[in-house]
Amino acid sequence: MSTNPKSCEILKHNSKYIPGGVVSVNRKVEPEIVFVRADGAYMWDADGKRYIDYHAAFGPYFLGHNHPRVVEAVAKILHDGTSLPGTGTTVLEGQLAELLCENIEAIESVILLNTGSEATSQAIRLARAVTGHDHIIVTQGGYNGWYDDVARQVMTPLEEIGPRLSPGEYRFIPMGSGIPTSHQQTTHIINFNDLDSVRYVCERYRVAALITEPILQNIGIVKPQPGYLRGLRELADRYGFVLIFDEVKTGFRHAFGGYSKLSQVKPHLVTYGKAIANGYPLAVLGGERELMDYFVHPDKSRRPLLAGTYNAHPVPVSAAIATLELLLENDGEIYRQVDSLGANMQEGIESILQSLEVRGIVARQGSAFSVYFMDHAPQDWHDLAENHDFEADGKWRRALIDRGVYIFPEATKQCSISATHTEADIAFTLERMQETLQIITSDGASRLRISRSATRNIEKHPSQLNESSVSNTNL
Repeated sequence: MSTNPKSCEILKHNSKYIPGGVVSVNRKVEPEIVFVRADGAYMWDADGKRYIDYHAAFGPYFLGHNHPRVVEAVAKILHDGTSLPGTGTTVLEGQLAELLCENIEAIESVILLNTGSEATSQAIRLARAVTGHDHIIVTQGGYNGWYDDVARQVMTPLEEIGPRLSPGEYRFIPMGSGIPTSHQQTTHIINFNDLDSVRYVCERYRVAALITEPILQNIGIVKPQPGYLRGLRELADRYGFVLIFDEVKTGFRHAFGGYSKLSQVKPHLVTYGKAIANGYPLAVLGGERELMDYFVHPDKSRRPLLAGTYNAHPVPVSAAIATLELLLENDGEIYRQVDSLGANMQEGIESILQSLEVRGIVARQGSAFSVYFMDHAPQDWHDLAENHDFEADGKWRRALIDRGVYIFPEATKQCSISATHTEADIAFTLERMQETLQIITSDGASRLRISRSATRNIEKHPSQLNESSVSNTNL
């Protein structure tokens, strides 16, 4: 008998009218839980069960669900007569643009959009307009949106992509049907942390742009190796392509201005979304003014199309302004607060792994973390796919959900701590993590169990350095 009967009933009803019952297919996962309410760090399902939320709707809720200051800003807009005029500019969009450009070194000019996919799509279109070239480079294991140019598989089984290629590129394996082969022919897929393969592609094609998450956060937390991001900028300047940092997930969760600020590597263009408006639908494309001004280029033949009825809708824009003002308060105190929670979580999990003699490692950047059941932090998708125990990861996640700790039930997906989580939440979560790992590893033949000598070796692995020791060097 299902432990979530009301959730099952709602899904059954919705399936009559929505394909699969869910309007975004990447949300269709097991267990099929319908959440009906959220506040701060917690969510409640249709059957009344409460969960500590570490999914955060794929990352937007850095301040926690329904933060009072953000809700207040939105309520004001809804009640003071502000509307979407659909003609000319608005005071609110100017306020948000100024707030961004005056506080982020990487951007001199911005446009406001609705989703991360819109922002990355416009970034690639702009890069093609600026360079006059068609080809783009993306990274294996990265996700940059749902549109045809980049909708390739993110977590492709090794039997499909084959052995590691470096220097070289992987074939385009579509994320779904309906993607024209013509789009696939201009997209080149290489491994993360592989500068040699960037050179390989650039020497064979007229490349308009390379787009990458500066940290791969759709397969957990896969960080750039020392010198990688700086090397990308140098290659962009050498070969004449536009470097785009896709910070839809990393922007504003790790710093005001994202990972480009932490790395001190400035891309030509950068995209933001998710945490920028704490869950409201808003995205940003920003960058160098010389490039951004192509949207109003005096020569119409050089001007990329920019349009969108709901661009800068007053509700998400007001939410973004309130969110960013909170993030800037007390010289970014909120980042230090949440990083401290992240450090406590990391230390607690590492202690559990060691005490249970489990082969595993915690990868973390500030408030975002992932547990990998392997003996080192992965450097790219190939490394992760070869070494991580996906089956154990899936079992562990489902066991945690059963015990009131919600992390997305798909192996390797990042976990996100918010500013509304408490030390008590972290302690409760660690207790449940220990309990579930004990159950998963109770079989003496478990592949997760390792000897104590091996555990000590893992402790010494460079990728196990704490956050403060790698935050400015692992770039």
